[in-house]
Amino acid sequence: MTTAQREQICVLAKSLFDRGLTGGSTGNISARTDDGGLLVSPTGTSFGRLDPARLSHFDAKGVLIGGDQPTKEMPLHAAFYDTRSTAGAVVHLHSCHSVAWSMIPGVDPDNFLPPMTPYAIMKLGKVKLLPFFRPGDPAIGEAVRGLAGKRSAVMLANHGPVVAGKDVEAACNAIEELEDTARLAMMMRGIPARMLDDTQVSDLVTHFNIEWDD
Repeated sequence: MTTAQREQICVLAKSLFDRGLTGGSTGNISARTDDGGLLVSPTGTSFGRLDPARLSHFDAKGVLIGGDQPTKEMPLHAAFYDTRSTAGAVVHLHSCHSVAWSMIPGVDPDNFLPPMTPYAIMKLGKVKLLPFFRPGDPAIGEAVRGLAGKRSAVMLANHGPVVAGKDVEAACNAIEELEDTARLAMMMRGIPARMLDDTQVSDLVTHFNIEWDD
């Protein structure tokens, strides 16, 4: 673990906050440390004002060894780390357009985002829409575990997106792509938009070696 990693978490979180991707004291973020531990945003904190020195610090056995008490969404974060060996960071936001899209009737729960651009497919694969759970409910983590590590991103209905990435920067970039795609979907709702067809999606999946379970 380095001071630079702590600072990167806080800088990227503030960037998300400053651009309105999560507000107030919503959202949470975590990252693996070199020794197998975790750095996690504390409970009740704002992405715009995280203190690098006060991030919750867990050792490789999952014991809190420093910093403030962690987010109540720890079961959600742990589920991604436990089921995806490639997960080096997890980000959860309350971003408005993705939440709005989760409430639209008829959205495909197995493939939440419509195929509007190549980038969401490339960065996220298929996004699973999970049902509503009370925030902090351990059942959220169990729902993620039920996916057996096959998804890097889920959308919690009426709540917000969660994305795992190889590191903090990758996870933040991917969750921004999720929100941008949901925004496009809301903008184009009711318009006969030209989506990527199945052949184009298949080409992207093959060319970029994307996880894409059928």
